[in-house]
Amino acid sequence: QVQLVESGGGLVQPGGSLRLSCAAPGNIFSIYAMGWYRQAPGKSRELVATITSGGRTNYADSAKGRFTISRDNAKRTVYLQMNNLKPEDTAVYYCNAALPGNAYWGQGTQVTVSS
Repeated sequence: QVQLVESGGGLVQPGGSLRLSCAAPGNIFSIYAMGWYRQAPGKSRELVATITSGGRTNYADSAKGRFTISRDNAKRTVYLQMNNLKPEDTAVYYCNAALPGNAYWGQGTQVTVSS
């Protein structure tokens, strides 16, 4: 059973920042693309950002310019730095590790943006 351990969610005011973290086992982290997805109430889960094992990144349009995904190979951890947060960013954020034909998910961490 592969376990992705997420942390860093919480309540923040509009315009604020949060950093999410996701730790993965070494055998997964070294070869899998890592990513963050989110699911708001009543909506489907959607891509936020991904980063390959080689460091190539991809962002949803809603995240471009505000969010940054990065990875620390020594700590086997992927981060999502979220700046200038908006109420529409409120969702449960899920960490994902993926290879073609195989994927693992974290348990999710709640992010709430509200004044």
